[in-house]
Amino acid sequence: QVQVVESGGGLVQPGGSLRLSCAASGSILNIAGMGWYRQVPGKERELVAHITSGSSTNYLDSVKGRFIIVRDNVKNTVYLQMNSLKPEDTAVYYCNAHGVLRSLRGSFDAWGQGTQVTVSS
Repeated sequence: QVQVVESGGGLVQPGGSLRLSCAASGSILNIAGMGWYRQVPGKERELVAHITSGSSTNYLDSVKGRFIIVRDNVKNTVYLQMNSLKPEDTAVYYCNAHGVLRSLRGSFDAWGQGTQVTVSS
């Protein structure tokens, strides 16, 4: 069983920065990828940034140039550096990890509980 825990959310003024952290733990053989998603009430969850074990990245168009995703494969941890934050970035941010379990080499796709990011003056 894999657990994913996020931290680092909070209240920040427009133009400010936050750094989100996410750690995955459990019977993990390897993590193929980790990513950050966000969701606001009444809307679908959307991918913000994703990174593979080979450090290939993918970003939501609206955050390109502002957000950076970094992965520590040894610690099974991913970070999202959020710069030049805008009010429209306000959402609950969720961390995802997917990969292969040690037991019978089964797959996993795990989500964290979410952390609130609010951008407001």
